[in-house]
Amino acid sequence: MKKIFGILVCSLLCVGSIFAQISKTDAMKLLQQAEDSTCFYNTDMKGDYQIVHDKPGEGRNILTANLYRRDSQKKWTILITGPEKDKGKGYLQFDSNIWFYDPADKRFTFSSARDKFQNTNANTSDFAPQLYVQDYSMESYEEVKLGKFDCVVFTLKATSKNVAYAELKLWVSKNDGLMRKREDYSLSHQRLRTIAVPSYQKIKGKGRDYSIPVNMVIQDHLRGKKINEKIEYEKTVISISNVIFEKVDDIVYTKPYLETMSVQ
Repeated sequence: MKKIFGILVCSLLCVGSIFAQISKTDAMKLLQQAEDSTCFYNTDMKGDYQIVHDKPGEGRNILTANLYRRDSQKKWTILITGPEKDKGKGYLQFDSNIWFYDPADKRFTFSSARDKFQNTNANTSDFAPQLYVQDYSMESYEEVKLGKFDCVVFTLKATSKNVAYAELKLWVSKNDGLMRKREDYSLSHQRLRTIAVPSYQKIKGKGRDYSIPVNMVIQDHLRGKKINEKIEYEKTVISISNVIFEKVDDIVYTKPYLETMSVQ
C-alpha cells in the first residue's frame, strides 16, 4: 500500500507539473504581446538614438540619430546627426522599400532589412516593428528562467521572405510580454547574433503607456578578432532617449525631407 501511495503521490506531482506549464494558446498570446509591444499603430513616434559600435582591437565609433516612425503606414525615417563626417546621412522606408541617402553624392540607393546599419552590428530592421507572429511560425516554446525573469523561450521559423533571419530564439518575460533576449540564426541553424534588452522605460502615449528599451546590446557572432588567444566579438549598443508619441509632419517621411536636412 505504501508503494502504491507513493506512486499515486508521484503521479499527482507530475500531473501538477504538467498543468503548471503554459498552454499553447497562452504562449501564442504572449508572443503576440511581445510583437504588439514593438508596434505603435495609433500614433507617430520620435526618439533620439545613440549607436555605439565596439570593434575589438580597433576602438569605438559613436553615431547619433533621430528616428521617426509611423507604423500605421509602414513608414520610418532615420536622420544621422553625428559625428560630423556622417551628419546628414539617412534612411527612409515607404511602400515596403528602404532607401539610404548619402549627401556626399546627393543620391538615394536601395537598401534592405538585412543590411547592416552604417557597418555596425545592427540591421535597419532593428529600428522597425518586430513582427514575430506575422512573419514567423512558432515551432516550439518552453518556460525558462532568464536571470531574475520568468520567461517563455520561443523557437520561431520565418514564413516571410522579407525578414533578416530565417530562425529566431526569443525570450519573453511572462509578466509583461517584453522581449528580454533574442538569438538570430541562419537557415543552417548557425547563430549569427545575440540581442539583450536589460531594461525598459515607460513612456506615456496616446491612450496608453509604451515600453521602450533603455538600450539594446547586440553581439555579432560572425564578426570578431582574436585577442590574447581569445575571440572577442564585435558589439553594438543602441541607447534610446527623449521618446515622444505624437503626430509628426508628413514631410518627414519623404525623400525631400532627407535632402533638405542634409544641408542644414
